[in-house]
Amino acid sequence: MTAGRRHFTASQRLLHWLLALCILAMLFIGVGMVSTVAPKYLTLVAIHKPLGIAILVLVLIRVVLRLRYGAPALPADLPEPMKLAAHLSHLAFYLLMIAMPLIGWGMLSAAAYPVVLFPGMTLPPILPQDAGLHALLWTAHVYLAFAFFALILLHVAAALYHALVRRDGVFEAMAPVPARETDARS
Repeated sequence: MTAGRRHFTASQRLLHWLLALCILAMLFIGVGMVSTVAPKYLTLVAIHKPLGIAILVLVLIRVVLRLRYGAPALPADLPEPMKLAAHLSHLAFYLLMIAMPLIGWGMLSAAAYPVVLFPGMTLPPILPQDAGLHALLWTAHVYLAFAFFALILLHVAAALYHALVRRDGVFEAMAPVPARETDARS
C-alpha cells in the first residue's frame, strides 16, 4: 500500500473496470458454452479463447502497474482480519486471473485444439497432446471458474460494505471516476 494516496491511478482504475467487464463476460460465455450443444457453442468458443488471452495480457499489465504504483493504504481503523482478507482476496484474484487463461490454453493444447486469436493468428501449444492431462485441466478450469465467481461475489459484497456501511473511502479508491481529492471524509 502507498501512504498518502487515496485513489488508484487512472490507468489502474481503467484496467480494473475493463478486466471486470471482460471477466464477467467470460464467466457468462463459459456458462453458455457448457450448457449448450447448439450451433452457438462454436461462436461462444471463438469468443472465449481470444478473450481469455486478452484477460491474461491485461492482468499482466495490471500487475506491472500495481508493482510500480502500489495501492492506497487501507483505513487505519479497519480491523486486522479485514485487512488480511483484503490482501488475500486480491492475491487470489491475481492468481486466478493469470491461472485461468493459462489453464485454458494448456487444456486446449493438451487436446490439440488451436487457440485462434483471430484469423491468421494462432497461439502455439504450451503443453503436449495428452487426453488425461486435458481432462484434468478441464476439471480444474471448471472448478476454478466456480471459485472465481464466488470470489467476485465476495468482492462485490465487500465493495458495497465499504461504500454503503463503512463509507471509509475504500470503494472510492477504485471508483471509475473518484471523488475529488479535496472532498472531506464524511
